[in-house]
Amino acid sequence: MAPIDPHSYTDSTHPPTTHISLSLYLDFPSSTIHSLALFTLQNPHSGPFFLDTRSLSINSVTDSQSNPIPFSLSRTVDPIKGSKLTLTLTNHASFFIYYTTSPSSSALQWLLPPQTFNKKHPFVYTQCQAIHARSVFPCQDTPAIRVSYSAKLNIPIELTAVMAAKHVARRSLLDHDDCFGNSSKGRILEEFEMELPVPPYLFAFSVGEIDYREVGPRTRVYAESVPQLLDSAAREFEGTEEMIREGERLFGGYEWDIFDLLVLPPSFPYGGMENPRLVFLTPTVIKGDATGAQVVAHELAHSWTGNLITNKTNEHFWLNEGFTTYAERRIVEAVQGEKRATLNIGIGWRGLNEDVERFKDNLELTKLKNNQEGIDPDDAYSQVPYEKGFQFLLRIEREVGRPAFDEFLKKYIATFKFKSIDTETFLDFLRANIPGIENQIDLVLWTEGTGIPSDAYEPDSSVYKTIVALANESVNGRMPTEDEIAEWQGQEWELYLDNLPKSIEVSQILALDSRYKLSESKDYEVKVSFLQRAISCGCKAYYSEVEKTLKEVGRMKYLRPLYTALVKDSGSEEDKVFAKRLFSEARECYHPIAQGVVESIFAKYT
Repeated sequence: MAPIDPHSYTDSTHPPTTHISLSLYLDFPSSTIHSLALFTLQNPHSGPFFLDTRSLSINSVTDSQSNPIPFSLSRTVDPIKGSKLTLTLTNHASFFIYYTTSPSSSALQWLLPPQTFNKKHPFVYTQCQAIHARSVFPCQDTPAIRVSYSAKLNIPIELTAVMAAKHVARRSLLDHDDCFGNSSKGRILEEFEMELPVPPYLFAFSVGEIDYREVGPRTRVYAESVPQLLDSAAREFEGTEEMIREGERLFGGYEWDIFDLLVLPPSFPYGGMENPRLVFLTPTVIKGDATGAQVVAHELAHSWTGNLITNKTNEHFWLNEGFTTYAERRIVEAVQGEKRATLNIGIGWRGLNEDVERFKDNLELTKLKNNQEGIDPDDAYSQVPYEKGFQFLLRIEREVGRPAFDEFLKKYIATFKFKSIDTETFLDFLRANIPGIENQIDLVLWTEGTGIPSDAYEPDSSVYKTIVALANESVNGRMPTEDEIAEWQGQEWELYLDNLPKSIEVSQILALDSRYKLSESKDYEVKVSFLQRAISCGCKAYYSEVEKTLKEVGRMKYLRPLYTALVKDSGSEEDKVFAKRLFSEARECYHPIAQGVVESIFAKYT
């Protein structure tokens, strides 16, 4: 047995799955999916064959003639990898698995009508990254293996399904369509096909009362059928086509045909998820000033770096996120200007330093290439692969010049598209195509060293320096004047707040908010950064706003700093009790991944 991924039971001696055909009956009352999956392998196999599962009930496994295939689930459940499903194959190249998901599926969030925007119908969506696809269907749940798939979603007729795949048809059920013993009355079938091979974490769908607006020749914005929400999203993302064209200019042709966006309910745990053909977004990126489109730029950049070229395991996650952060900032610079890109870099620099400090007791996770044996990828998540990875690529660009690096990037993408690679593969390609680069840059230090290398680049633009200087001057009781902040948008305020010294006093926080109403900002980046500073300095005047925020959004970017500030930074037992009460009341509104992150904060600091 030779595992290929510390987070998967997949065995290197077993043939990879090449295609999965799914029939899914979504049962909203029970929050489960009754399912049939047809697996096609690269070549016939005899002997044990391993698949990853989590919280799945396996009903039967058969061949194409309905003959049973022996199977077993591991008696013990690994807290990270879940349960190993072992099939005993006899020269099989395909097989069927009948199974049912659990209401506790870590990838699925089932929302009741009151938890949605329109309050009328239930809603469900998936979030499979990093290793949660196994809770939706059995699979070789590692990015080292790429599969194509088709799916039939059997759903209530009043709802609509969208998927990160080509929509084939919406049709009435036929006699041969499996309802798994349920009535077909009031049901409809939505069919999809993903013809290009993708890693399992990019499997994604959502079902609810969903509508859309056209915003470009290749882009629709989907959301719940609330006109105000749809219209505001369409305005925020109206520049998407320009971004796609810029991405193509920089990185080569767009391979995925369409680039649609889905704005999910506020419980979505991330800013965005790069599912090909259908990016998932939090509604908090709709800010009214088009700066939320920077998240779209990031997810778009994944169309080349991440979706086309994928990290082989999560231990090389920087190959996805460092490249994408670099690509995002190149797109933003071209479309929104150098100032926006520079502010983005400044905020990222601060986030990198904070996360290196967060992992001071586990420096392994400050490496680009790290060892995650026995570590849940959700617990390892940080800005390090994003921002240190970006800094590494920027260091190479600074060494060889932008024109040469642009040519290198295009060649890299063309060489490895639709492949999963590791850090060594990238470094070998780098050395071969930029001879002598290892003599100018310490590649081992950058990829295997801890912390931030001394030749990393702290932004030195005038706008960055001015804002950081203003933040530092707060130690003298000075706050920015009206003239100084006249042209500030959310990013400027975020950079300012993130750089305020920890010694700031309660009176200064109160005065700052009295003048600029930061606690009431519609930009959650600004609001949460302000509330975090208020909690950390012991200012309790905004705890009602903290409670409101933690109960209305589930994005981990906001949950992590606010809960951490309450249970760690403030040092108050009263705040810990307050945080635990908030979580107990808000927990069911968070996606299971976000629930786990908050629980880990409590486990570490209480």
